[in-house]
Amino acid sequence: MAGYVVVGAQWGDEGKGKVVDLLGKRTDMVVRFQGGNNAGHTVVVNGQKTILHLLPSGILNQDALCVIGPGVVVNPFVLFKEIDTLESQGCPCDHVKVSGRAHLLMPYHVRLDELEEARTNNKIGTTKNGIGPCYSDKYTRIGLRVCDLEDWNSFSAKLKATLAMKNEIIVKIYGGEPFVYDEMLAQFAQVRKRLLPMTIDAVDLVNNALEEDKTVLFEGAQANMLDINYGVYPFVTSSSPTIAGVCEGAGISPRYLKRVIGVVKAYSTRVGSGPFVTEQINEIGEKLREKGGEYGATTGRPRRCGWLDLPVVKQACRINGLTDIALTKIDILSGFDEIPVLTGYEIDGQVIESVPASLEKYAKAIPVYKIMQGWHEDISGIRQFEDLPDTCQEYIRFIEDYCKTPISLVSVSPEREGNIVLHDLI
Repeated sequence: MAGYVVVGAQWGDEGKGKVVDLLGKRTDMVVRFQGGNNAGHTVVVNGQKTILHLLPSGILNQDALCVIGPGVVVNPFVLFKEIDTLESQGCPCDHVKVSGRAHLLMPYHVRLDELEEARTNNKIGTTKNGIGPCYSDKYTRIGLRVCDLEDWNSFSAKLKATLAMKNEIIVKIYGGEPFVYDEMLAQFAQVRKRLLPMTIDAVDLVNNALEEDKTVLFEGAQANMLDINYGVYPFVTSSSPTIAGVCEGAGISPRYLKRVIGVVKAYSTRVGSGPFVTEQINEIGEKLREKGGEYGATTGRPRRCGWLDLPVVKQACRINGLTDIALTKIDILSGFDEIPVLTGYEIDGQVIESVPASLEKYAKAIPVYKIMQGWHEDISGIRQFEDLPDTCQEYIRFIEDYCKTPISLVSVSPEREGNIVLHDLI
C-alpha cells in the first residue's frame, strides 16, 4: 500500500500546499481529487512564492506525475494560464495530466455564480469562480466533461443545448447578457487542441501506480469544515474535501491508503460568511492577519482570524481517520503573553465538545477556552522540537493530547525546509 493523503482539518488555508510540496519530493505521483480553482495553495521555494489554483502542489517536483483527477472541476482557461505562468518562470509542466472524467467548468458557470451571489441577501461568500454551478450541473447530469471534447460533433451539440438553457436563466432570471454560441464554440475548439493531449484515463493510471507500489500522494482542496456534508452548511464548498472524496474523486479503493495527514493551522482562519466561534474582531484578529499574511490566495480577501478551535480539529481527526497532524504557522503565535484555545462550546447553558450540525446552535455558541501561556522567542529557525520554548512545546502537546492524534510535522516558517519533523510522513 503506497497511498498518502493530505487534507485540511479546519476551514482551508492551513498550508496544505506547503505540506504537499514538501512530501512531493518523495513521491512518484501527486493527485488532486476534488474542488476547482476556488482553491489557492501557496508554495515558497528558495524565497519565491508560487500560488497554485488547479495544478497539484507537487508540480514543482519534475519527477512526480501530476494528475488532476475525475472529481475536480476544470476551468481550462485558468489551467492554461497557470501552466503558462509556471513555464515562463522556468518550471516545465509537461508532467501534468487531466482525467477525461473531470467536468469542464464553463464560462456560464462563472457568470451564474457571480449573478447569484450579487442577487441574494443570504450570501454564501463564494469565490465567484463557478464551482457550485459546475458541480450542480454534474449532479443534475447536464455537465460537459473533458472527454466530451474527443467527439467534436457531439460536444458541439451538447454545448448548444446546454448554453440555450443557461442563456435563458441568465437573461430571464438575472437580467444578464447572454453568451453567443458560435463564440464559445470557437473558444473550445482552441481548448480542445491543447487539453486533449493532456487527457488520460486517471482511474487506470493511478491504480496501476498503486498496484506497482509506487508512492502516490492525494491532495485535497478546502477542508473538513467546508465539506458539503460535515461543514457549517450552507457555508460550505460543493464537494467532499475529506478522506471520502479521495476514493470518489480519484477512483481508488480505500485499501490503498496508508497514511492520512491532516494539516492544522496553529490558530483559526476562514473566508466567506457563516459562524466562526473563536473569531477575534479586534486588534488580536488584526495582529494574526498581518503577521500571518492572512489574505486569500485566490481572491485576496482578508481572512477572518481567531484562536484555535480544537473540537473542529478533533472532528476532522475522526471523520478522516487522521494518522498524523502537520501543524503549521505556529511561528505566528510568537509574541502573545497568553494564547486561548477553544476546548468546548456553551450552548443554552450546556457545554459540548462536538461541532453542532445546526447552524443556529453553532452561531450562538459561547467559546469555552483553556488559557495557554505564550512565548516571545523567534522560532522560525528552530529545527529540533526540544529547542522550542517550553510553553510552545506545551501548546503542541496539548493539541496532540486533545485530538488523540500524533503531530508529526511542525512548520515554523513559510519556506519548504522551515519545519520540525517529529516523525517521517513518507
